[in-house]
Amino acid sequence: MKVVDWWKSFWKFLKKDTWQSWIVSLVLAFLIIKLVFFPGLSFVMGTSLPLVVVESCSMYHEADFEKWWESNSAWYERKGITKEDFKEFSFNNGLNKGDIILVSGRGEYKTGDIIIFDSAYRYPLIHRIVDEKPLSTKGDNNFNQLPVEQDIDEERIIGKSFIRIPGLGWAKLIFFEGTRTSGKGFCE
Repeated sequence: MKVVDWWKSFWKFLKKDTWQSWIVSLVLAFLIIKLVFFPGLSFVMGTSLPLVVVESCSMYHEADFEKWWESNSAWYERKGITKEDFKEFSFNNGLNKGDIILVSGRGEYKTGDIIIFDSAYRYPLIHRIVDEKPLSTKGDNNFNQLPVEQDIDEERIIGKSFIRIPGLGWAKLIFFEGTRTSGKGFCE
């Protein structure tokens, strides 16, 4: 059988409405995503982790920017970050649990960028740079910095947030929320 004929018959099989074609389609979709899409995206974005799901509320803003700033300004102003500075930061309205972040491993990192970095915790952290020398971060919704956020080596940085896709990460989180001991559900 010629290769073209084989492909035609295989394609016809996939288009059938049977449980066998459905299972083969799922396996093919998984393999394409795992072996083609993610490695290609990693190469293009210059990072080993090109897509990240926000799994906590540490970057959540419970109100609009003005109200959020009113509640949180003192900490940032002590660091020399003004309201006008913060308004210019990317994602200045924070990130929500369940958002998907496209991550770029290329470029410089500056105050206000949201970076993803390896931490002492189970998963990488997604927090905003609040100081460049030494490099340190803080979650917008956290009262203060965590010890692991101070003096971050550049080798620990996976990349910085590039694009936010709201809520789509819940497709993954919904399977793991029941196993969490804390931080379950939506941010409040």
